[in-house]
Amino acid sequence: MTGFAAREGTDGRGTTWGWELRSVNARGLDLRLRLPDGLGALEAPLRKRLSEVVSRGSVSLSLRVHRETGAVGHALDPARLTVVMTQLVQVRRAAEAQGLPIAPVNPATILSLRTLAETGETPPMPAPETLLADAEPLIAAFSEMRAEEGAALAQLLSAQIDHIEALIIEAAQIARDRAEPQAARLRAAVASLVEATDIDEARLLQEVAALALKTDVTEEIDRLHAHVAAARALVAQGGPVGRKFDFLTQELNREANTLCSKSQDAALTAIGLDLKLAIDQTREQVQNVE
Repeated sequence: MTGFAAREGTDGRGTTWGWELRSVNARGLDLRLRLPDGLGALEAPLRKRLSEVVSRGSVSLSLRVHRETGAVGHALDPARLTVVMTQLVQVRRAAEAQGLPIAPVNPATILSLRTLAETGETPPMPAPETLLADAEPLIAAFSEMRAEEGAALAQLLSAQIDHIEALIIEAAQIARDRAEPQAARLRAAVASLVEATDIDEARLLQEVAALALKTDVTEEIDRLHAHVAAARALVAQGGPVGRKFDFLTQELNREANTLCSKSQDAALTAIGLDLKLAIDQTREQVQNVE
């Protein structure tokens, strides 16, 4: 199931960070974390927390931290000021000795010299506890988005299950409608063979019964109905049911295949093919279920 959430944070002292959490469909659970150097202690608790809210999917979490150099303190360095003032006096005296005029130096010009400023310290990395607490709203927003998508997906799956059930009911009706005409044709064929040949009638009836059994789709219809009921239960159950649902669509498809192979009837075969298509479409959506 897909999901996305992003969040920005700051400690108010020159350090900012940004989270990004996203997930896409996958067979199992694949957690990928990208954390800045120095924050490796976050990996284990973040993995544990994410595994509590996600059981299936490819999940990637990234954290970017920006620390503004010089954000902590910026002051005049008295020792450097003394050195600069001494150097200015030496320059003035040397210039006067050569007869070169020197204009008065503006104090603002002196203060603008980069060598006079103390370089501020780089803020420390945020504490892991601070970042873990800040990740909770991110995970909550991520889970909320996935829940909304799950609710929409449940409605879609319910509609597809209704369609599958309608096709099964139609297939059952066709099977019932063909039963009597098919039996009449078999009885006529048996009577014709018995009359035209010396074949043993009892043996012939056994063979015909076996043939009729091979074309009987009652068990397939019953199993298809049972699988539909199980699918409805999974939708109502909620939670991580993707693997069970995937297996169930495989069983639905297996019964639909058997139905087509045993139908011996154009109308029933057509319904079977429609049923296979509907099951395949459902299976594609099931890949999005956690």
